[in-house]
Amino acid sequence: MSVKSDLEIAQEAKLQHINQIAAKLNVPDNQLEHYGKYKAKLPLSLIDEQKVAQSNMILVTAITPTPSGEGKTTTSIGLVEGLNKIGKKATAVLREPSLGPVFGMKGGAAGGGYSQVVPMEDINLHFTGDFAAIEKANNLLAALIDNNIQNPKHSLGIDPRTVSWKRVMDMNDRALRQIVSGLGGKTGGFLREAGFNITAASEIMAILCLANDLEDLKEKMGNIYVGDTFDGKPVYARDIKANGAMAALLKEAIKPNLVQTLEGNPAIIHGGPFANIAQGTNSVIATKMGMSLSDYVVTEAGFGADLGAEKFLDIKCGYAGISPKAVVLVATVRALKYHGGQERNELTQPNVEALKNGLGNLEKHIENIQQFGLAPVVAINKFVTDSQEELDTITQACENLGVRVALCEGWEFGGDGTKELAAEVVKAAEAASGTYNPIYNWNDSIEEKVEKVAKKIYGAGSVVFNPKAKAGLKIIKKLGLENLPICVAKTQNSLSDNTKLLGRPEGFKLTVREFEIAAGAGFVIPITGSMLRMPGLPAVPAAEGIDIDKEGNITGLS
Repeated sequence: MSVKSDLEIAQEAKLQHINQIAAKLNVPDNQLEHYGKYKAKLPLSLIDEQKVAQSNMILVTAITPTPSGEGKTTTSIGLVEGLNKIGKKATAVLREPSLGPVFGMKGGAAGGGYSQVVPMEDINLHFTGDFAAIEKANNLLAALIDNNIQNPKHSLGIDPRTVSWKRVMDMNDRALRQIVSGLGGKTGGFLREAGFNITAASEIMAILCLANDLEDLKEKMGNIYVGDTFDGKPVYARDIKANGAMAALLKEAIKPNLVQTLEGNPAIIHGGPFANIAQGTNSVIATKMGMSLSDYVVTEAGFGADLGAEKFLDIKCGYAGISPKAVVLVATVRALKYHGGQERNELTQPNVEALKNGLGNLEKHIENIQQFGLAPVVAINKFVTDSQEELDTITQACENLGVRVALCEGWEFGGDGTKELAAEVVKAAEAASGTYNPIYNWNDSIEEKVEKVAKKIYGAGSVVFNPKAKAGLKIIKKLGLENLPICVAKTQNSLSDNTKLLGRPEGFKLTVREFEIAAGAGFVIPITGSMLRMPGLPAVPAAEGIDIDKEGNITGLS
């Protein structure tokens, strides 16, 4: 029996008009800004702080994933279907996909199987143009910086050697990581080293996802640190009068996008920072929008709990004043076998011993969530190749730790496959009291904050700051930014900063290579190991398998 692809399942779905989806949230048609029949933007006026305080927010995170990911988005969407199946008014609030992974290795971010958001092709490609607007705002600032350097009569005296602001594009392109700009003599601009980041790593993306409204967005973009003058004075985006025009470009992008799940439940999708090089969560606006309109909101944070979940709690929740009622920790048989030493090309073969060897990774992520004072619910995201003995082994391990656990079969059965998980999540949410405990105090020094995350969350034994990182610490202190939270750039493939250390490494040395300053977003970025903010394509990129016919039917998206 052939298995339908995600795209085939999505294309066969009978979608409801977006007005019908909005009606389930008690949002009238005249409040929507329509993007065709199946997409709409929601006005920020729908956010109600009193309702936000009463809603149940559920955070979905994961163990350290394999390179293909463990199905967090699929689990999140499936959980929403399951919650609605058991009578709860639930909405998914997710990130927008980036074209880098879509055309690279990981694929899209619209879920999978029978737990998807639709229209899948639109969501995975250009959607409503938010990423394009973020890219343009970012690159406008880059152009204004270079223009200010070029024109002596209108110059702030910016030292081009101090400018760290990069241009961005929403594509994996390693050739653009490090470039020289301004070639062509005097008419070509000022010759200097430059480069590109991927759009998901832009500080504009981070700002959009942490802003409260358009005015706050404009102020935050004005706080972007550009560089220094020749006499050592800091220059911000507001100094070159960039933030007003940048905010104008984001007038529509700041509004969250409403779509639907395969079972016709609401899904709000907005923003898309990666979790290994940025904060990895959707926007504060979208999360609060969902919490204003639903009793339960299921949201996710990118990669493992050491990355997205830590940043969700220590950064996003700190700024937004929100706290999850429970945390779903997605685990898979294949990932645990991978962490237990089984070769990646053999993960479909049963191997209980390898799985047992990899359980330390699951245990560490459970401990991490508990360190925040939150109740984890382990969701075993089932794959068709999983053996019953392997599934039972994970279940028993969770029960031995006194942790709630449930099988998640949303990929195969949609909401019918997640009702058990939904019931466990409701129990955890109803039992929750108080709010989460952050891992560090924002008033700690930058070094202390890095060490607390490294030792408590990653399991490191020590932290080393390279000379370039130490120089960055001096700049952070000079700018008065020591009280900002940290957003560590670290590999998603290991709890450590070394991609080869699988399972549960302990006592290792974490190396901070350098710092980037995101004063506008409101955090500083310690960059560890060999992390890069512009990914490259794999040897065989997914783009090679994507096509479109003369009727406009797309194939190959995943």
